[in-house]
Amino acid sequence: MSEEHEKFILAIMKIPQNLREFEATLKNEHPPSHWKPQLQALWWDAKGDWNRAHDCVDSLSGQQASWVHAYLHRKEGDFWNADYWYGRAGKRRPSKPLQEEFTDLLTQIL
Repeated sequence: MSEEHEKFILAIMKIPQNLREFEATLKNEHPPSHWKPQLQALWWDAKGDWNRAHDCVDSLSGQQASWVHAYLHRKEGDFWNADYWYGRAGKRRPSKPLQEEFTDLLTQIL
């Protein structure tokens, strides 16, 4: 394996450590399968595929997954459902812009 190929493979496998590294992965067709579902959900959301993002967390429990789930329903405009999931996450629906909440979520997950 060439050194360039090895660097490429390592870059794909690496879990991003910050927003800049996360955004660099968006050029790929899919998120790495070893990423946890919450991170995959945010990746699909960033790529504009709400349904795939939702599928990643729809059957999960736990505060982090519930927060991602809530965020997705808030983005969708389904505030009743969002509020349910915010409650499961131990949070209240924020009034901040969606992009700020996305960044908060990503920071927590990373």
